[in-house]
Amino acid sequence: MFQVSFSEQSMGELNKLGTLAQMDVIEPLSNLTAAALKKPREPLGSFRRGSKTLFRLRSGPFRIYFEKTSDDTLRVDYLLHTNSLEDFLLRNKLPVSEAQLVKQDSKILRYLESLAKKTPPKPPKK
Repeated sequence: MFQVSFSEQSMGELNKLGTLAQMDVIEPLSNLTAAALKKPREPLGSFRRGSKTLFRLRSGPFRIYFEKTSDDTLRVDYLLHTNSLEDFLLRNKLPVSEAQLVKQDSKILRYLESLAKKTPPKPPKK
């Protein structure tokens, strides 16, 4: 069994969920073994990102991105919705920083909220 730590981004996503949903999301992490990390198979995968080997684990509507930091410790770097832009960027190894991933959600939400606040122009009077 691994000890698991969470980044600020992953804790923020977890905190948006209720307690039972949090447990459902992180449950697959508790089933991981050292052997599974050596030869990842679905729903677990791995890839290189810079100098790190990141693992990707599907868990319901989320993907958990984590790294093995020692023999018995995992660090969850990102918890992302499966169909989000951030997940796509990270999965496809496109250049993106942790700061961008953290800020992206709030920027998109602010943009969508600004669109919702705008009222359509009134048609001219005849």
